[in-house]
Amino acid sequence: MSVASNAGNEIVSDRRQLAAYLESGCKPASEWRVGTEHEKFLFRKAGRGPIAYGGDDGVRALLEGLMRFGWKGVHEGETLIGLTQGLANISLEPGGQFELSGAPLDSIHETAAETATHLAQVAEIAGPLGIGALGLGFHPTLTREKAQWMPKGRYAIMRAYMPKRGGEGHDMMLRTCTIQANLDFESEVCMAKKFRVSLALQPIATALFASSPFKEGKPSGFKSRRAQVWTDVDPDRTGDLPFVFEDGFGFERYVDYALDVPMYFVLRDGGYIDVSGQSFRDFIAGKLPGLPGEMPTMSDWADHLTTIFPEVRLKKYLEMRGGDGGPASHIDALPAFWTGLLYDKGALDAAWDLVKGWTEQDRAELKAAVPRDALAAKIAGRTVQDVARDLLAVSRAGLKVRARLNTDGADEGIFLDPLDRIVEAGMTQADVMLKLYNDRWQGSLDPVFEEFAY
Repeated sequence: MSVASNAGNEIVSDRRQLAAYLESGCKPASEWRVGTEHEKFLFRKAGRGPIAYGGDDGVRALLEGLMRFGWKGVHEGETLIGLTQGLANISLEPGGQFELSGAPLDSIHETAAETATHLAQVAEIAGPLGIGALGLGFHPTLTREKAQWMPKGRYAIMRAYMPKRGGEGHDMMLRTCTIQANLDFESEVCMAKKFRVSLALQPIATALFASSPFKEGKPSGFKSRRAQVWTDVDPDRTGDLPFVFEDGFGFERYVDYALDVPMYFVLRDGGYIDVSGQSFRDFIAGKLPGLPGEMPTMSDWADHLTTIFPEVRLKKYLEMRGGDGGPASHIDALPAFWTGLLYDKGALDAAWDLVKGWTEQDRAELKAAVPRDALAAKIAGRTVQDVARDLLAVSRAGLKVRARLNTDGADEGIFLDPLDRIVEAGMTQADVMLKLYNDRWQGSLDPVFEEFAY
């Protein structure tokens, strides 16, 4: 989850301002960039337990240690809650999951360098603190009761509100990790087409990156336990967004949707005011019960957009949110997959041709089946494995056209190689871990903290 917004203090009194805010993200293709976000679980190497915020060897000490690399602190009052460096930032998820929100970059080669640098820096500081980092979609052993809540004001509000709307909200906050790619658009029409394609295909990405088969020390019955968690978090702010596929969809329609999502908080003078369940429409009218007579700013709108959780989220760019946390190769592969599909016109057209015949029911059934079945799930009579094979070929072709080459002359398609191996073997990382659990690990999950740690 993002740190607080800095979108500006312009007073909002008309919904058209909100649509204009989204539209201001339009930029020519020559200026399109790729942003990558990835979360990881921190664990105590001795005992495999979670990491508390405070103390000489806790999360705060890790943040402080990273400052030697030029990171600057982000504070909430006197509490250090994150770091910033240029256009990148490091933030804490509710259960202490450690997130890098990378800078907008020109190529996946740069993404890979950014990822490698970040993981090396974390390892250098975390090692002497006795802290390890694990890349999975759902924590394999941690219980809710033993999770450590991070001291951030917005999380306290969400913690209280989540159980009112779903049974898995606390699991989402405390025990999940994801990899996310953020991508640009040049116009409202471009945004709408990319939104439709990526929303339809998000379950395919979930299957390809499935890496969370365990819960509290045992197989959960799901290949992506993280994706299953999201089915019972909050129906007001999650789901399939079928209106995206309707004729005329654009910025104003997304604004109408977002206005109907209940608020969590308003940030004022560095503190969070609990307005959970209240309406941003009332806020625009100056009738918000939690702040009577006060009008929202554009920063309030930007903050509100961060509290909406569909698997594709619109801000001034589109966020792809369907992938489990995973190894470094997956951190690079996920933005490569989406960049290849969405940043070349031919690839985008081919992807749209593949999904345009899928009905709302097809998409809903696929989304429901993928957390359990991953590559074996079916859509319109085809397995996800077969669809993924076609999509990887399309993405690779799109990356070839982009022609972003490394020093060896290779294009970004090299980052799709791990996904090709997954599809050809029919084995996701979740399948690999389950096989290890049943064979060499002999029913123990201790080895996962060694073999799948960064």
